[in-house]
Amino acid sequence: MTKRLMVGGVPVGGGAPVSIQSMCNTKTDDVEATVSQILALEEAGCEIIRVAIPDQAAAESVDKLKERIHIPLVADIHFNYRYAIACAERGVDAIRINPGNIGGEERVKAVADLCRQKGVPIRIGVNGGSLEKNLRAKYGGVTAEALVESAMGHVHLLNKFDFDDICISVKCSDVPLTMAAYRLLSERTDYPLHLGVTEAGTPSMGLVKSAMGIGGLLCMGIGDTIRVTLTADPVEEIYAAKKILKAAGLRKQGVNLIACPTCGRTRIDLIPMAEEVERRLADCEKNITVAVMGCAVNGPGEAASADIGIAGGKGEGLLFRKGEILYKISQERLVDALMAEIEKL
Repeated sequence: MTKRLMVGGVPVGGGAPVSIQSMCNTKTDDVEATVSQILALEEAGCEIIRVAIPDQAAAESVDKLKERIHIPLVADIHFNYRYAIACAERGVDAIRINPGNIGGEERVKAVADLCRQKGVPIRIGVNGGSLEKNLRAKYGGVTAEALVESAMGHVHLLNKFDFDDICISVKCSDVPLTMAAYRLLSERTDYPLHLGVTEAGTPSMGLVKSAMGIGGLLCMGIGDTIRVTLTADPVEEIYAAKKILKAAGLRKQGVNLIACPTCGRTRIDLIPMAEEVERRLADCEKNITVAVMGCAVNGPGEAASADIGIAGGKGEGLLFRKGEILYKISQERLVDALMAEIEKL
């Protein structure tokens, strides 16, 4: 089991539930726009939010943001250690940093000392695209071993200054490489791990890459907090993360919708029906499994584990519970009847 650290009021590692993160794409010093986006992300289910700190104006906005949001705030720092100092002084909940790119050891020590004093954890963020040149040369490119050596080098640097409140990420855009790096890292350290496939792309492909990389690692028992990176509204990242956690069996909140892929036996317009059910259940928080099946012949049997479900037939459909048929009803009333039964559960 990994160590536990606290990002604000959210536990990370040590057996705590896997938390969902995202990152704002607003200008951080545009407080109104950034707060608006964070509140929308909170509503969607975001549990930790990160903002970019590219300049002093962004660093000086941290406390203003903190006053108006309800989830922990992480400052993303590159190159200038003074911004990390400014954010820690203004009450940020965590800092994401690459200790190797903020200057000499005295600067790393200054950040580590203040973060230790303020109780601010640090995420060491290693990316394949910014791997140190000497490690690229040593390993002949970006490899799992190179990513892990980079991360552990930064860990040792922070440890040198008596700092141990650490989370680690080793992201790249290559899914198998990302998975290999996290697997190796999990064998070498018990610090909590932040999972992600960086630059995953638009939702159509990004969700697939993230589900494979993040979901695959979670199913191996690796990972303590996650961010799905998508070229989209950050709210889409939260929805994607929740789906990944649910598919990995790590989140039970809300409906688990199962539906058959249709085949030649289907006698109902199943695809729009399944989409309608999914849409109407979007806000349902009941921990139930709902089935939408296209065939009355095997539907109830194949979906016998479902708490409630419907199966199509010629001109009519069936409602069933745990594989047992409740009653038949016309296709036109099937979805409404399903919703009524779900209300009773």
